[in-house]
Amino acid sequence: MKRLVPARTVVVVVDIQERLAAAMPPDDLAAVLRATRILVESARALGAPVVATEQYPKGLGPTLPDVRAALDAAAAPVLEKLAFSACDSEGFTAHLAQRPALEAAVVLGMESHVCVYQTVRDLVARGLTVHVPIDGVASRRADHREAGLELCVRAGGVRTTAESVAFDWLARAGGDEFKLVSKLVR
Repeated sequence: MKRLVPARTVVVVVDIQERLAAAMPPDDLAAVLRATRILVESARALGAPVVATEQYPKGLGPTLPDVRAALDAAAAPVLEKLAFSACDSEGFTAHLAQRPALEAAVVLGMESHVCVYQTVRDLVARGLTVHVPIDGVASRRADHREAGLELCVRAGGVRTTAESVAFDWLARAGGDEFKLVSKLVR
């Protein structure tokens, strides 16, 4: 497995929306929010592109305010979708095409057994190495979350953690970026 390089890794934040979040187990939601903060802020500091989706926002509400603020700070587009896979949302493929050097994706969000899984499967089919932080995904039920993670792995995804991704991007201790990431993971 190759080292993750920020400029060649896209972070895909899937459907962290108000009504979905309200249905998640509280501890899982807290972990997803922490992982999202770590990855989006690290991506911004290290030069990794970020893109986010909202599944039917009219029904599921907008992206959670704290997540939206981090996405806005990272200049990440937030794409509305009806399809479960982010790859099938309008503008997603065009967004990735602007970065022909992409080799990898990190996919996090909700729900692991539906939109996360289908996005991972489709990104793997497009030739990307796809990392799925176990602390960055949630489903309403624990068994659905675990099934989603297993489906991601069977589709070719790599189980990881948000911290593993951030420190792989860094590659070494020292410097301002290391201080930022270290502060994020505390």
